[in-house]
Parts: sequence; C-alpha cells; structure tokens
Amino acid sequence: MDIERVPLVAEKLVRNVEQVIIGKREAVELILVGLLSRGHMLIEDVPGVGKTMLARSLAGSLGCRFSRIQFTPDMLPSDVTGVSIFNQKTREFEFRPGPVMAQIVLTDEINRATPKTQAALLEAMQELQVTVDGVTHPLPEPFLVMATQNPIEYEGTFPLPEAQLDRFLMRIQLGYPKPEAEIAILESQRYTHPVTEIEQVVPVADLLAAQEALKDVYVDRLIKQYIVDMIHQTRHHPDIYLGASPRGSLALYRTGQAWAAMQGRDYVLPDDVKKLAIPTLAHRLIASPAARLKDVTGETVMGEILDSLPVPGADVRPH
Repeated sequence: MDIERVPLVAEKLVRNVEQVIIGKREAVELILVGLLSRGHMLIEDVPGVGKTMLARSLAGSLGCRFSRIQFTPDMLPSDVTGVSIFNQKTREFEFRPGPVMAQIVLTDEINRATPKTQAALLEAMQELQVTVDGVTHPLPEPFLVMATQNPIEYEGTFPLPEAQLDRFLMRIQLGYPKPEAEIAILESQRYTHPVTEIEQVVPVADLLAAQEALKDVYVDRLIKQYIVDMIHQTRHHPDIYLGASPRGSLALYRTGQAWAAMQGRDYVLPDDVKKLAIPTLAHRLIASPAARLKDVTGETVMGEILDSLPVPGADVRPH
C-alpha cells in the first residue's frame, strides 16, 4: 500500500468508531496510531466513559475477532492463555485456547488481577505467542491488547509493574464527554446501542498493508536525535527514579511515523514527536518517593522536558 492511502484507511475507521464514541476524536485517533504501530494500548479512566465500546467498535470496523477478559482477583493465568485438556477418546492432550487468542483483546480492569495473572499477558504482548505446557501457540494478526484500568487510588487494585507498563505503547484517557456530546450520546441510544449496528469498513488485509507502509516514512537524523535527547532527559531528571527505556525511544519513533502517515505525509515533523511524547512516554516514568509527595507525575515531567528541549530544524523531507 502507498503512504497516500493510509489517511483514507484511517479516516474510514475513525468515522465509523465515532458513531459509537462521540466527541472523542483525538482518543480514537491515538488508538489507531497504536494499531498501525503494532502496539498495545492502556486506557486509564473511571468506569462508564466508553472504554469497552471503543474496543468493540474498532473490532467491528475491521471485522476482527474480538475477545473481552474481565479481570478479577481470583483469575488464574490459564484463564487468559488457555489450558491443555486430556481427551479420553483420542488419549491425547488438546489445547483449549483462552480469550487472549483473538485479534483485538479487551482486558477490562487489568489492575484488579493479581500480578501473576497480569504477567500472563507479557509473552502475548511482546512475543505475539502464548506457551502452554511447553507448547507455543502463535497469535493471529493483527493483534492488539486494549487494557483498561481504574485510577490507582481506587480500592481493590494492584498497580501494574514497571515491566508490564513498558509493554504498552501508549496510555490515554477518554475523560467525561462535553455536555453537547453527552446529549448526542443520549439521543443515539434511544432505541438501541449504536455498537450493534457497526459494520466492517476496512478489510484486515488493508490494515496489515498500512502497517507495512509505515516503514517507508522518513525520519530525519535530527529528529532521531530529538527523540533520544528527550529520552535521556527523562533518565536524568531530578524527580524521576526510573526513566524511559530504549523501548520508549522505539515507541515514540514508530508512533511518529504512524501519525505522519495518517496526516498524509511520508516524513515525520518535530510536532509529530511533541504531540505523541506524553501519551507514549509518561507512563514509563517512575517518580522518586520525594517527587510523589509533591504530586509530581510522568505527565508533568514530560511537559517540563518538552518546554525546555530545543526543537530541531530538521530537513524533514527525504532526499
């Protein structure tokens, strides 16, 4: 697929999802950036703002197999990955796939599960496979995990460990809708929920082709240096105990390519990197104990870094 066709694919998906998720175009576009970048998304917000409907409507728009996992404290890792069951007729063990063996997987309230069950997702998210009883089972393409979590201050939750947070390409918030959008939501659900009427608008093959096309988006060396300088500042910031890893650099690089392609460009601008820096990097930063007492967050630190770091005057177009 040519880069010129990526915005058409993206716009079809965004418009279709907006039939269900009203007034949240920026959040929908960020989810699509994650999908095009082959990354996984963490949606942190209060209950009832449309996190589940967002995942369902995206799956319906692509005609993908959708699966939902409702995490609870008593859930086991095998409830996610699947189990091997002995078949008395064939006298052999058969693999019964778990809900993670789908294309778009919604892991609802992931921070209500125990760390052991949360870790069951790590291999699936990073290696695109699950291993049960020593046998490896590949996951289908495309594969997107959309995890939702309640804010950490809610009772009965287990904060995600740093290793798992780092596996998520971006963390976003939907937030409450504006009054006009909330009225439109009430009207759209007068007779039936619009998610039941979502139709496929983009074939999976077109999505996979768009993912491949992103590799040709040009990133100038000065913009690569800008990304690396940003990452290094997170590692040496006085309020940060643990800065962003090289996986964070790659995430910002790839999301920048995806956003540029969605805008119809085959080159990345510094503004693309600035737009995506907070959702891509903030959740990877661990504030020091003293900084937490001052309510310093990854978002505030990234805001400071973006304000202080000089923006490069790169030759953004390929030669």
